[in-house]
Amino acid sequence: MAVLLAPQAFDEMTTDPTGVRAPYRRVDSWLHQVPSALLARRRDEAERLFRTKGITFAVYGDDSGAERLIPFDVIPRIIAADEWEVVRRGCVQRVTALNRFLDDIYGPQEILRAGSSRPRRSSTTRSTAPPPRA
Repeated sequence: MAVLLAPQAFDEMTTDPTGVRAPYRRVDSWLHQVPSALLARRRDEAERLFRTKGITFAVYGDDSGAERLIPFDVIPRIIAADEWEVVRRGCVQRVTALNRFLDDIYGPQEILRAGSSRPRRSSTTRSTAPPPRA
């Protein structure tokens, strides 16, 4: 199998130059059996499909205006259960914090009185929605 990563790229599959992380052992075994030309063809097919279906984005401020492909890798990223649990807990914490902030901004506005957020910015931004009605 050919090396598919630039030398400076982070490789989530390996622990060091000789070790493969446990969640990736089956993928590593499969990669040693698959011709690199097949992986390259699959990547090219995915890129063509992404362009055809418009799975792209533009970078604001980029004067070229070129549409870029959403980053994609034909080799799956595997997140072990213990790693996913950290991500899950972090998402729950951040969503909870955001909901509490919004509840406060549209409610008692204690955060504004505490000086942690500026009232003018909170109430005059064009994207601020009116408080929901009960």
